[in-house]
Amino acid sequence: MEKSNFVLFTDCIPVKGYNRSIIADTQNNTYFFIPNGLYEILEKYNGKTILDIKKAYNYEYDEIIDEYFNFLMDNKLAFYTLNPNLFPKISLEWSSPCEITNCLIDFDESHYDLVNIFNQLEILKCSYLQIRFYSEVDFNYIKEIVQELNRMNSRIVSIDFILPYLENNELDNLNSFIKEHNRIHSIIFYNAPKDQNNPSLNVGMGYLMFVKRNVLNEKNCGVINFEYFYSNIKLHSESQHHNTCLNRKLAIDKNGYIKNCPSMPQSFGNIKDTTLVEALNHPDFKKYWNVTKDMIEVCKDCEFRHICTDCRAYTERSNFKGEIDLSKPLKCGYNPYTNEWAEWSTNPLKQKAIEYYGMQELIQKDA
Repeated sequence: MEKSNFVLFTDCIPVKGYNRSIIADTQNNTYFFIPNGLYEILEKYNGKTILDIKKAYNYEYDEIIDEYFNFLMDNKLAFYTLNPNLFPKISLEWSSPCEITNCLIDFDESHYDLVNIFNQLEILKCSYLQIRFYSEVDFNYIKEIVQELNRMNSRIVSIDFILPYLENNELDNLNSFIKEHNRIHSIIFYNAPKDQNNPSLNVGMGYLMFVKRNVLNEKNCGVINFEYFYSNIKLHSESQHHNTCLNRKLAIDKNGYIKNCPSMPQSFGNIKDTTLVEALNHPDFKKYWNVTKDMIEVCKDCEFRHICTDCRAYTERSNFKGEIDLSKPLKCGYNPYTNEWAEWSTNPLKQKAIEYYGMQELIQKDA
């Protein structure tokens, strides 16, 4: 096949890191590690023949190049063709007709007028909703929320519920409830006796999950972990131009304050006397929307940056550009310069930031 042209599948996108690279397979939601040498070949010679590549390297690395292409073919990441011009690279442009694509609402002891909030989200064309409860809630209230969205024929197509574990929950009833309502993406119970997430709990379009970890408040948010990586074209494209957490996001914290995220310190009014449109029009509301991973300290050298979400609420606080915080996320334990993961909360270099955010008690409870 040396004289055949190779082409990387258009939904397989190379991302270069400091020591190594990945190929993000956005069709199958996975990724493959590759050396930076192969990344260079894919970027420079996509559409060329293997013979062209060997010639470019003066035939010094023929065996290595053969290994590279055996790997690509074995994993169905590339193919050979006589007409490489028929297979242009996939567009990584990103756009949305929605003023807000996703909304996060936190509840503690008090409840808000959700009908009013839902009506306002319709104006903003919001499609995704997550509701987190920090205190015990009657599951009938969850049902009322879903029924109201159905009654409104809401444009919200996906909703996630995160709530404390209920001793008397009945698995069959929960499964039936999720199956009956396709707009439910997930129901996650925290502080459960054990972690439980298996195919038998996946019903219809949504899933049911139990996790042992306790969610005390919004400070539990912002964890960066390989388990949360998503290799899909939507996230990959958005990551090229916008912040993967805060772009087109609106939140209402447990006290009713409207924010870009419940964990962010700046608020833009309270839902009791401020409309979501008024908050969105504040000049500071969107200041982090266009802060990409390629701008953030350390993240810009990380091979995972386009399949990873970000956090601007909790950072290492080491790099500011004016009022914009470009520091690495505090709760990330990955080092792209060594390719090693470590526990972020015990890192001595992070202790000042942990103290700044008042997370000592949270870390002790998670330990």
